[in-house]
Amino acid sequence: MSVINCDHVSIRYITGDFKSIGLKEYVVRRLTNNYHVKEFWADRDITFTLEKGDMLGIIGTNGAGKSTLLKAVTGIMVPTGGSIQVKGTIAALLELASGFDGDMTVRENTYLRGALLGYTRKFLDEKYDEIIRFAELEDFQDHMFKQLSSGMKSRLAFSIACLVHPDILILDEVLSVGDGAFRKKSGDKMQEVIKSGVTAILVSHSVPQVRELCNKILWLDHGKQICFTDDVKLACDAYEQFLAEKKKNPPKTQEELVQMVERFRKKK
Repeated sequence: MSVINCDHVSIRYITGDFKSIGLKEYVVRRLTNNYHVKEFWADRDITFTLEKGDMLGIIGTNGAGKSTLLKAVTGIMVPTGGSIQVKGTIAALLELASGFDGDMTVRENTYLRGALLGYTRKFLDEKYDEIIRFAELEDFQDHMFKQLSSGMKSRLAFSIACLVHPDILILDEVLSVGDGAFRKKSGDKMQEVIKSGVTAILVSHSVPQVRELCNKILWLDHGKQICFTDDVKLACDAYEQFLAEKKKNPPKTQEELVQMVERFRKKK
């Protein structure tokens, strides 16, 4: 039985000039049919299914629609078209600074973030020491959160999300933070989490990391689905070849880029 079912999902942004012209001018332009909006499709017709214990790696260059898709999976955004069905509790690390208060201590923020993820005070009391120890912040528990380095903040966010064992874990570039030792530790922790039956989605620009951790791949480019497959090696090889060709012979136009992507879609 599927844990996440993404069925032909499309997500559209609509932009206009309301903020720059004000309410009065907006009303006048709407009445005279002189108000213009633009549509931007961040994702178009994305389809994939994940079972319990799957680890999906989402790859693609900047602007591919990866983070937007994650927001739809977590329920932050509602798809313009298609549907997403999710079964189970979700812990999502989309923006590492979200859910934290800079003027509260590390200890207070641990409980705050845990509460936002839906966990009880009793549960967090039991897990607190483990969370702090994994994040390597034993000496910083009473420091203000804003005093921490970005690496420390990332370690705390990752530790809270992983050690509370949600049904679904969503990670957006968070395994690339911290020093080499912590990256290895976080990778080892992800392997442990996966083996426990958690379903996970990882967005990462590190292809080797995706190769190591994921059993399924979703490749996006400019909102389009290039492929969804369980042949991780084939997809990663094709993606790396695509990046190499793009760097060697940068497309001069959007049309050339589309043609390049299509060649690799067929090669995959």
